[in-house]
Amino acid sequence: MHHGEYKVPGGKLVVVDLEVTDGTLCGVRVAGDFFLEPDEALDAINGALEGAPADTDARGLAARIDAALPAGAVLFGFSSEAVGVAVRRAVADAAEWTDFDWQIIHEGPQPPALHMALDEVLTHEVAAGRRPPTRRGWEWDRPAVIIGSFQSLRNEVDERAAERHGVTVVRRISGGGAMFVEPGNTITYSLCVPQSLVQGLTFAESYAYLDDWVLAALGDMGIKAWYKPLNDIATDAGKVAGAAQKRVISGAGAVLHHVTMSYDIDAAKMVEVLRIGREKVSDKGIASAEKRVDPLRRQTGLPRAEVIERMIASFRARHGGADGVVSDAELARAQELAAGKFSSAKWLGRVP
Repeated sequence: MHHGEYKVPGGKLVVVDLEVTDGTLCGVRVAGDFFLEPDEALDAINGALEGAPADTDARGLAARIDAALPAGAVLFGFSSEAVGVAVRRAVADAAEWTDFDWQIIHEGPQPPALHMALDEVLTHEVAAGRRPPTRRGWEWDRPAVIIGSFQSLRNEVDERAAERHGVTVVRRISGGGAMFVEPGNTITYSLCVPQSLVQGLTFAESYAYLDDWVLAALGDMGIKAWYKPLNDIATDAGKVAGAAQKRVISGAGAVLHHVTMSYDIDAAKMVEVLRIGREKVSDKGIASAEKRVDPLRRQTGLPRAEVIERMIASFRARHGGADGVVSDAELARAQELAAGKFSSAKWLGRVP
């Protein structure tokens, strides 16, 4: 018997139990906290999946379900494709959040290069099975710009402006766009998770899946937020966060998913330092970058430390987690990487 679960981002939980016999699905039973009308539509969903080739992708499974649903059927809080994703996770024997003993780390301010290195080291440790899945909160010891792994340094950053404002520029191991951060104005965290947690999900689906708890945490603070493909968290007032990922294929595999949230922002300084910031603002005919990024300070009215505390509490309430630390061995390795790889002109300018 295979069991799979998929929490629809901003929606309901879909649970699937099934068997695989001679390469086909059988004994399929779909359940969850969703809403579905009429009742017999559930039998139609189960019947549509019965006998499907076990390697059918989520879209193919959704097409079978859509063809079998009775006219006028209403699926609320989920979709036929969400059922397909749950089936794929069942067949792949994907893990669930609560299958793990999570470790939560939140230490004092550290240099930007060390944060880049810690992400790499801890994710490799999770892949090797030497560290449990980890949520690590960051504190910054200085202003910084973090460019994506594949971005051009000269196209993204005005290095003279960065030097003038005392902004350190570093390159991370994940893709995506440049982030402007300042101590006290930014909330940053990383999830270092086993590959098994996102098994059966596409690259895009894994972003939404790993961000879903954040939407709930923001909701607990009175903010209606949603996932905006591929990697943004948005509200009616504007974007509040951006995410990026890196896959590690060594050992059992792991995923680094890190998120930068704007608690407050010096929009004028950001646009001076980030060249792409000027382009994006100009392209949308917006006079101020502040219209594109709306800080959590304004939306919550809470001190930054309390926002962080509430986010950690929300994560624990949903997935558990004990306080942890970076080990001496992990820190030593990260310091070595920070001083070598992440502080080197070669790495920073690898895409000039």
